[in-house]
Amino acid sequence: MELIQDSSRPPLVPVKGIPIIKYFAENFELLKDFQAQPDDVLISTYPKSGTTWVSEILDMIFHGGDQEKCQRAPIYIRVPFLEFNVPGVPTGLETLQETPAPRIIKTHLPLSLLPQTLLDRKTKIIYVARNAKDVVVSYFNFYKMAKVHPDPGTWEEFLETFMAGKVSYGSWYQHVLEWWELTKRHPVLYLFYEDIKKDPRKEIQKIAEFVGRPLPEDVLDQIVQKTSFKKMQENPMANYSTLPDDIMDHSICPFMRKGATGDWKNVFTVAQNERFDAHYERKMAGSELHFYNEL
Repeated sequence: MELIQDSSRPPLVPVKGIPIIKYFAENFELLKDFQAQPDDVLISTYPKSGTTWVSEILDMIFHGGDQEKCQRAPIYIRVPFLEFNVPGVPTGLETLQETPAPRIIKTHLPLSLLPQTLLDRKTKIIYVARNAKDVVVSYFNFYKMAKVHPDPGTWEEFLETFMAGKVSYGSWYQHVLEWWELTKRHPVLYLFYEDIKKDPRKEIQKIAEFVGRPLPEDVLDQIVQKTSFKKMQENPMANYSTLPDDIMDHSICPFMRKGATGDWKNVFTVAQNERFDAHYERKMAGSELHFYNEL
C-alpha cells in the first residue's frame, strides 16, 4: 500500500461552494458516472454523527446478526464510502464495483452534491443527525487524527470555523435541515444519534423494518449487544485501526473516542456555550428539528 508522504494536511477545496477534503474533491467528476442499484441502501450523515455505528448495525441486519460474517472485512470495505478518495487506498467507487448486491453505501455529502441517480432511483436512505455541540467536539478530535484534513488549529479557532460552515462538508445546520426536508418527498428514515443511545433496541428495530428485514427478538438483542460502543471500540473490523497511520493516527486520538452524549460540557467554556447557543437559535429558527444536548 502506497502511503501518503508530504501531502497530508492539504487545504479544503470548494465543490459547488461546499468545502471538501482535497482528495475527495479531486474525485468528484467520477461520481457523475455512479449508478445506483435498485436494492442499494444509503447511510447519510454529517461527519461524526454515528455513521460507523449505523453502518455496523445495518451490516449485521443484512447478515441476520451473524457476527462472523460481519468480521469478513473492515467496515470501510463492507460499507463503501461513496466519495472516498485517498492516495494508495481503493476509492469508494472502486470498492463499490466489487461489492455484491444488496449494497450498503455511506456518504457525508450535502444534498446538493449527492449523485442524482440515488434520488431518481428512490434509493432508501437512512439519515442520522447528532446534536451540534457533540458533533463539533468530536469533529475537532477527528481533524487532529485524520490527516486528510487541514490542521484544526486551537479548539477556539475550530469552533469558529465550524460555526461559519468552513469545515469539510460545510455547514452542519444546512446539512441536517436539507436532509430533513428530503423526508417529505423521498424514502428517508431520519434518525437521531441520541435516540439510538437512549433506546438502541427500538431504533435498530426501526432500521430493520425500514429496509424490509424485520428481526426475531433474539437476533435483535444480539445486534444491540454486538454494536454497543464498547464492543465496536474493541473491534478492529469496526474501529478503523486497520488503516495506516498516515491516514488516521490513532496515537493522537482513537477514531472511536467516546461516543457519548453531553461530552461537549467538558470542552465548551461558559462564554463559548452562550455564543454558540445564540448562533444556533439564529440558524435553526423556524425549524421543526429538536436535538437533545444531553441524556
